[in-house]
Amino acid sequence: MQKLAIQGGNRLNGEVRISGAKNAALPIMCASLLAADDLILANLPDMHDVATMGKLLQQMGVKIEPDGQTTRFNAAHVDKLEAPYDMVKTMRAAILVLGPLVARFGEARVSLPGGCAIGSRPVDLHIKGLQAMGAEIHIEHGYIHATASRLKGARICFDLVSVTGTENLMMAAALADGVTVLENAAREPEVIDLAVCLRAMGAKVSGDGTDTITITGVDKLHGASHRIMPDRIESGTFLVAAAATGGKIVLTDARADILDNVLDKLREAGAKIEVSGDRIELEMDRRPTAVNLRTAPYPAFPTDMQAQFMALNTIAEGSAIVVETIFENRFMHVQELRRLGAQIDVEGNTAVIKGCAQLEGATVMATDLRASASLVIAGLVAQGETVVDRIYHLDRGYEHIEAKLSALGAQIRRIK
Repeated sequence: MQKLAIQGGNRLNGEVRISGAKNAALPIMCASLLAADDLILANLPDMHDVATMGKLLQQMGVKIEPDGQTTRFNAAHVDKLEAPYDMVKTMRAAILVLGPLVARFGEARVSLPGGCAIGSRPVDLHIKGLQAMGAEIHIEHGYIHATASRLKGARICFDLVSVTGTENLMMAAALADGVTVLENAAREPEVIDLAVCLRAMGAKVSGDGTDTITITGVDKLHGASHRIMPDRIESGTFLVAAAATGGKIVLTDARADILDNVLDKLREAGAKIEVSGDRIELEMDRRPTAVNLRTAPYPAFPTDMQAQFMALNTIAEGSAIVVETIFENRFMHVQELRRLGAQIDVEGNTAVIKGCAQLEGATVMATDLRASASLVIAGLVAQGETVVDRIYHLDRGYEHIEAKLSALGAQIRRIK
């Protein structure tokens, strides 16, 4: 099993290019199932979840061909309408093939998902939505089996804001008969990116970026070209790492307009930030000030940045309160940060962090994707060597993170 060994104490300095967003790439790859023509995607990130989704689509019969800076997807000859357990168990996003398969082929058999153990993310929102659109659904032997001659437009109100639920039903509704209205829909930038791609394919989607999305179904979608948006969570992770180490970095190919809450909190912590086009520059010339956070659906503070800011707060001046409202198990990094000397108390969904002057290196274990990023940040500022185990979590959602950090001056290497 691979690990990361980090020698702490180096300030990050330099320029880093931000990769395409994993959470935009995965649903957009699934959108290729909606048409028989080529979908050409640029800026696809090179990471484990994207590779897993590619394998799943290829198993179904989608032809995937890298072509220089782009990747061509063609679903003209899909012959297997199933997402098996061995594919879905490592990546919950595989549920996103459900809507497109039922919409275009009238049937899908998708394993109930696995993925990060950060809390329950029920698929019943996907199922109820498809049932409202006329699909017959049975759960059998751990699989969702859905059938429909043609989906019908419907008015669907989500009990909870669900990003993948919104994306799945948007794709399903694109080929449905009639108008579908999604209420209490997710407003995330990744949902907007999917809508942009669907419109390029001929779908009639409006209202994305608001909590009410309207989709007027069409008989057929066609091929298109689309560039995957920059990864706002990777952007935030590098900015927090630079702030924690007292560094100065420039992000390129980034988008500041989808990072408002993260940039505001970094400024509150004492960072100087300047934005120019697709470049974000951060400089931190003092010890950070502790910042309070409360996670909530976009446009509020993202749950996917909570762990990284907790790592920053462990070495900040003062105390901070972090409230996690999205996932009930998303404090599993706390006990690992404590191994490095962090002073954190947890009660329910609230953590109180008292900043200390210095963390000390130790062996720690990643428990989920974003928790592993927080441990890397903590390792960058800790005295001595920190070894992060189970970094397959990290590889699911970050593109060559140790190479990028090394280029910024971090002493970090991958070991077996």
